[in-house]
Amino acid sequence: MQTDAPGSAAAILNALGHGLPMLVVQVVACAVLLAIGVTIYVRLTPFREREMVAHGNAAAGTMLAGAILALAIPLAAMLATSGTLLDVVVWGVVALVLQLLTLAIVALAMRNFRSMIEGGNIAAAITLAGAQIAVALLNAAAMVPTS
Repeated sequence: MQTDAPGSAAAILNALGHGLPMLVVQVVACAVLLAIGVTIYVRLTPFREREMVAHGNAAAGTMLAGAILALAIPLAAMLATSGTLLDVVVWGVVALVLQLLTLAIVALAMRNFRSMIEGGNIAAAITLAGAQIAVALLNAAAMVPTS
């Protein structure tokens, strides 16, 4: 049985034919998980992020962008290190819980956090986004198998 030479057009097309369907499934699954995670996050926070963003509140936009990135980072780490969709789902839920805890901790540490965000305080939003992204990076690193 003859196999295609590595790097040949036939080998590349063969790999694409086998890998592309899995790629599509994983990307769609992660996009759905991210959308679900962001929806849950937005519903559980004490803010009306979409409404504030629609009215030009840059602090709310910064905070929401930080949350989206912080939810995506662990999903990306799972995609890079795991072949199973169950891993991605489980760790996606863990990421969501950690992000909600991060929001709660930052809100407790900063007095009047809600009014700062509603008032458009970019510094407060950047602080939260930074904390969220830091937790997401640590979470993602902890999920990567060491062996």
